[in-house]
Amino acid sequence: MKAKTSKESLTIQTQIVLPNDTNTLGNLFGGQLLQWMDIVASISAHRHCKRVVVTASVNNVSFNMPINHASLVTLEAKVSRAFTSSMEVFIDVWVEDHVTGAKVKCNEAIYTFVAVDQNGSPLPVPEVIPETAEEKARFEGALRRRQLSLILAGKMKPADATELKALFA
Repeated sequence: MKAKTSKESLTIQTQIVLPNDTNTLGNLFGGQLLQWMDIVASISAHRHCKRVVVTASVNNVSFNMPINHASLVTLEAKVSRAFTSSMEVFIDVWVEDHVTGAKVKCNEAIYTFVAVDQNGSPLPVPEVIPETAEEKARFEGALRRRQLSLILAGKMKPADATELKALFA
């Protein structure tokens, strides 16, 4: 299986915030944004491994600023690291100014997807080759994030989390 760069999984999706997407304050529902992020991240994971993928976890979501009605929202997803059958996908969310076209990052998230066969059994996925400084930083942090998730899920003993222990040594 040939390793791939993060760019090969890059998926960009743009949405407009419509009235049915907003709460009583005129801001985008968090759940609607989560749905958009899940879709763009699943496409990114699929592009990376060319397999059916399923959402394994939503590891982190940061709602840093509200997104207003009629906003143009761009979601950018990339696989940041691949493990045996799972892939960590970073999603950056940007809001575009209607007049200037300038984009401001407003939210981000980290999802985990697993490649599966027709019976739902995990399949191996290609490695990721990070290229930019940001990709390398996200790649390096992915193992720590994975170990923390496995500890919290009871699937790993804290003593076995070598990457996490290295932070405190």
